Amino acid sequence: MPFSDIQLNDGRKIPSIAFGSGSVNKGKDIHAYIEQAIEAGFSHIDTAQRPSQLLLRAKHPLSLYVTPRHRNEESVGRAIRESGLEPSTLYITSKYGLPHETPRKALEDSLGKIGIKYLDLYLIHAPRGDYIGAWTAFEKIQEEGLAKFVPSDLFNFGIEELQTLLKHAKVIPAVNQIRFHPYNYTQLKPLLEYQASHGIVTEAYGSLAPITAYPGGPVDAPIKQAAERLGITPTQVIFLWVKAKGAVIVTTSSNKKHLEEYLSVGDLPPLTSEEIEEIDNAGAQGPPNTA
Repeated sequence: MPFSDIQLNDGRKIPSIAFGSGSVNKGKDIHAYIEQAIEAGFSHIDTAQRPSQLLLRAKHPLSLYVTPRHRNEESVGRAIRESGLEPSTLYITSKYGLPHETPRKALEDSLGKIGIKYLDLYLIHAPRGDYIGAWTAFEKIQEEGLAKFVPSDLFNFGIEELQTLLKHAKVIPAVNQIRFHPYNYTQLKPLLEYQASHGIVTEAYGSLAPITAYPGGPVDAPIKQAAERLGITPTQVIFLWVKAKGAVIVTTSSNKKHLEEYLSVGDLPPLTSEEIEEIDNAGAQGPPNTA
């Protein structure tokens, strides 16, 4: 069966796999890649505004994804138009990442660039600057009915920032999008447990790090063993592991076959509890030395 939606704490549902536009040819017109993802079957498209230099200099432990010049919103808009689909049939995420603009102005800019009337998900791109003030502005947008989505979502927030935010927030966040893979799972456990206690869903990007960034590490063996048992690829095993953790997968590729490989995970049987535990334990040993 295909990927199912995940229930959020505000009553909405979110598709459990998304195509991320930010890590493919940043700053270029990539509408063809996004349109290809839509044709392959992705209904959830994740994009972002151009992050400010403040965000680029931030050394937040979860901010490895924050990179210069996303500028993909126009590409998303063009891809939607050329797909012929109604925007309402898709689930569109963008991120507020320009502290020198108000959230309201940034939202209006994003909607204009994409060519849509509302976003399904709008994230604060990183816990820098006055993120409490930004959150208050998000809540005001909701109260005034100026958006059809509930602006209650985060990107790269650690447990301390999340705890600080919840002391001031009227609306509890629905999701937190973080870099999440077997090698940082143990480190992230306190954050994941805190999020779970508030019904906050994890969105996972960078999950293929054991293959793309840390090949030859301890998790290779249990991933290979599970892949052989199921007759699937190591990539698919990792995404099954992410699914088992209840997280939304945010991934990307310019290769249509890879996109189909990712989406086919929705039709695969789950990993066994023993396989998940073996991957967890191997990941806790840390990645191989890449120096």
